[in-house]
Amino acid sequence: MGAMKESDRAAAVRVDAPAGEENAPRAYGAHGPRGADVLRIGLPRDGAAAADGAGQAGAAALPREYLGPGRVTAAEGGAIAVELPGGQPVAVEMALALPYEPAVGDTLLVIGREERYYAIGVLHGAGRTVLSLQGDVAVHARDGELSLSGDKGVAIRGPELEVQAGKIRMVADAVVQRFTSMVQRVSALLSVQASESHTVVEKTAFTKAKNATILTEETVTVNGKQILLG
Repeated sequence: MGAMKESDRAAAVRVDAPAGEENAPRAYGAHGPRGADVLRIGLPRDGAAAADGAGQAGAAALPREYLGPGRVTAAEGGAIAVELPGGQPVAVEMALALPYEPAVGDTLLVIGREERYYAIGVLHGAGRTVLSLQGDVAVHARDGELSLSGDKGVAIRGPELEVQAGKIRMVADAVVQRFTSMVQRVSALLSVQASESHTVVEKTAFTKAKNATILTEETVTVNGKQILLG
């Protein structure tokens, strides 16, 4: 057998190659497709739905590669399930920098390939973020002001609370205080101004002062079974 001529070799390529794919080596290169592997934001890769959905009439196929929103449909015991825009339910693993606990109805930013999906962001959330750190923790605003705020409130819990400040200013519509025992020590002046004052002591009330003055513009009433003076 002699060597195959160049014209015969070209004809063999045209006969054996499927129609429309004669230029496939030039389009994809030696390492396979490049343009088809580009990840589309929020959309499955072209052709993935048709390939995965073969033989499944009426069922939506999972995208081979995905990056976009996903609505949380279940969040129990650390198992998170989301629904992709096409209606496909998938299980996701939380991969956030902060430990966020999603709630049903949240919209997460989901990334995935094949059958592995991860939540890498929160687009709209009503869940809970818990920061639990081991040992002592110090929060310091260097050369600045530290501000804590909450749209629904701020709660501080602990077996002991210590506040050290040069000045404390409190502004509130209503204040409720409940103590088992309370001790106040004021080295200078204690001044209380109120529209009305009402004090109720269930047992004994004792007031001691070096000098005391009761001054009223109208009536003073003293009522008791025994009144001792002197």
